[in-house]
Amino acid sequence: MTASRAAGPSSTGDASTADLVKALSEQTSRLVKQEMELAKVELSEKGKQAGIGAGLFGGAGVFGLYALGALTATIIAALSLAMDTWLAALIVTILWAAVAGVMALVGKGRMEKVSPPIPEQSVESVKEDVQWTKTSAQRGRG
Repeated sequence: MTASRAAGPSSTGDASTADLVKALSEQTSRLVKQEMELAKVELSEKGKQAGIGAGLFGGAGVFGLYALGALTATIIAALSLAMDTWLAALIVTILWAAVAGVMALVGKGRMEKVSPPIPEQSVESVKEDVQWTKTSAQRGRG
């Protein structure tokens, strides 16, 4: 139990129903604000991980579009000394497709680590808070 949950009248017998409702309302408001802050922090962390995964996908695209052109021509020219030019071009194409595929798989793995993008700690904490509120309300009635 957190300090905010322990705050309030020392026993339910000493406080009127109005005092208990007021204390519950204040504690609930404070608790909701704290849960929202926790959710923001969690989503920020998950966003950073998603950014890394997206960056890897972007890196795969840049590699596929820019560096590949000049390097491809060089490799094809070198291989064409030992075989037909069309075969050299096919081999290089397959090589670059494999590189792009590996980068895409690594990026996908990073993206799966952040799925689903929900604040799991906040959800669990809210469940505990709801249970605590139910228990407190039942004690107040009894």
